[in-house]
Amino acid sequence: QVQLVESGGGLVQAGESLRLSCAASGSIFSIRAMAWYRQAPGKQRELVAHITSLGNTNYADSVKGRFTISRDNAKNTVYLQMNSLKPEDTAVYYCNADILALRSREYRDYWGQGSQVTVSS
Repeated sequence: QVQLVESGGGLVQAGESLRLSCAASGSIFSIRAMAWYRQAPGKQRELVAHITSLGNTNYADSVKGRFTISRDNAKNTVYLQMNSLKPEDTAVYYCNADILALRSREYRDYWGQGSQVTVSS
């Protein structure tokens, strides 16, 4: 069994910062890419940031320069540092990881439970 557990969401004012964490646990053999997505009310889920196993990153244009994705491979954890938050960043944030579980033959996507981030103006 593999699971992703998120922490760090909350309510902040515009201009403030939040840090999301997502820890993968269970019968994990290997993790490739990890990512953060978000879904605002009435909108489709969108990719926010992505990081490869080697640490290469890419970001949605809307968050470039404000958000930073990082990972700690020893802890199987991915982070999203969010600075200069705006009301339009309000959404449920989901972590995602491409994981090869023990006794599995192929990688598959796993998702966190979702963390609400609310930014007030």
